Amino acid sequence: MKIEQLEHLIRAAAEITGDEIVVIGSQAILGEIHDAPEALLESMEADLFPKYQPARAIEIDGVLGDGSSFHEQFGYYAHGIGPETPVPPAGWESRLKRIVFAPNKLWKEPAIAWFLHPDDLVLAKLAAGREQDVSYAEAAIREELVDIDNLHRGVELIPETHRTTARTSLERAVAAARRPPRG
Repeated sequence: MKIEQLEHLIRAAAEITGDEIVVIGSQAILGEIHDAPEALLESMEADLFPKYQPARAIEIDGVLGDGSSFHEQFGYYAHGIGPETPVPPAGWESRLKRIVFAPNKLWKEPAIAWFLHPDDLVLAKLAAGREQDVSYAEAAIREELVDIDNLHRGVELIPETHRTTARTSLERAVAAARRPPRG
């Protein structure tokens, strides 16, 4: 997914919910790095929720979600989730990056989006511990888009229920990122 596609989803979600939108999945990297490496942009799904009315995420799923007419028309979609879905480190809300997408020819109103900080994004993925999430973290580390020292400190701020998974996943991602590329 490219930043233009994500902006489209954010504007549509904001129009549906009348709220500011928080981006917390893989695509949150685009809040800091508009030209992120392809390895971090493979997903055609963006995890979003309305900032002040998170229960309205279900409306995002219904209109913009997987299998919706929006998805069929554009080839990408939103997954309306709740703020409790990811497991980022404590204090993540204070590190969100705010971006205002100004009105333009197609959109009469501005749309406001909040993006999970790259370090918090990677830590949330490490806490999930799925293979694809560890690979995502590895790519972000290899490309030097996140700070390894911040990641090590951040593991201690992950909820205790996920801390061991995050720590183990971080060790795997760092080791893999330091290996020379194949070929």
